[in-house]
Amino acid sequence: MTKLKTQSLQKRESALANSKRQLEILSNGIFKSGELPTFKSKIAEIGHAPLKPNKLEILQINVGYMCNQVCSHCHVDAGPDRKEIMTRDTMQQCLDVIKTTGAHTLDLTGGAPEMNPNFRWFVEEASKVGIKDFIVRSNLTIIRANKKYHDLPQFFKKHNVHVVSSMPHWTRGKTDKQRGEGVFDQSIRALQDLNAIGYGLPNSDLKLDLVYNPSGAFLPGDQASMEKDFKKALLDDFNIQFHNLFAITNLPISRFLDYLIASENYEDYMHALVDAYNPEAVANVMCTNTISISWDGYLYDCDFNQMLELPVNSIVKHISEYNEAILQKRDIVISQHCYGCTAGAGSSCQGTVA
Repeated sequence: MTKLKTQSLQKRESALANSKRQLEILSNGIFKSGELPTFKSKIAEIGHAPLKPNKLEILQINVGYMCNQVCSHCHVDAGPDRKEIMTRDTMQQCLDVIKTTGAHTLDLTGGAPEMNPNFRWFVEEASKVGIKDFIVRSNLTIIRANKKYHDLPQFFKKHNVHVVSSMPHWTRGKTDKQRGEGVFDQSIRALQDLNAIGYGLPNSDLKLDLVYNPSGAFLPGDQASMEKDFKKALLDDFNIQFHNLFAITNLPISRFLDYLIASENYEDYMHALVDAYNPEAVANVMCTNTISISWDGYLYDCDFNQMLELPVNSIVKHISEYNEAILQKRDIVISQHCYGCTAGAGSSCQGTVA
């Protein structure tokens, strides 16, 4: 076995062990202040246990964990040292499914999805299928990271890609604290590049949305109010425009869970999620209309379950054996981290749900 394969296997084993450890922490739910109710018991009270899928609308495909950033809140644990990358063969299997699925939205994520060496080929092929909404989740800085990425705005425009970009705050200090020094300035220049070719402008069909995650152990504020603040600040300070802001709750998994434990905020944060539980959000959580596909082609109810190694509860486990009719009959796999998607107005990759 080559040194590279050995290192890759070791990292994979380490990631699996960490997922198992985090799931055990979440499943425990017993604190000094008492035992938290299980998420299953809460949704049972409103007749949603087991949680079942609605009509499939979104295929979310993670094309790899490699990223040019190492963000403190990242639930994927992405970074430059991650070597898990979707192969072209697996991409082709995804394309075969995209052609026949009932889903209307294709959502490409990572890591930085643009760093997959077959990313552009995949986008070109997928854009031919006629999906209604073709999303690429970009961290923005990748556009400025290297000359080979500088033309990404034009590439996105050519294929009518809906760009959804992370933007922790409209100030340099809060953004760089969460995502790394220099990220804010690079993000601003990338947004200006996108605006320059029509993305994010009023009445433009070139959709540009931003994503906000809290920078600490607290829940996001009202999405509509934050959107107004973001739009005003970015327009006044940098003449930047965008369409929508999605406010996403940080789920207690991966790096954020490690941060909560290290900062001794884990118990308080879990109580905050449970206290903010909104039964009206349950019916519209993203696992009810989404299937998540991992870099190696395995199927999950959401990308959060993907990080905890909780595959779909179905005989169909991999994209190569995809059967939408069978998958629609499954029970959705849940655990305590699911409180994050039902807190307050609810949370999904498309923002609030209630």
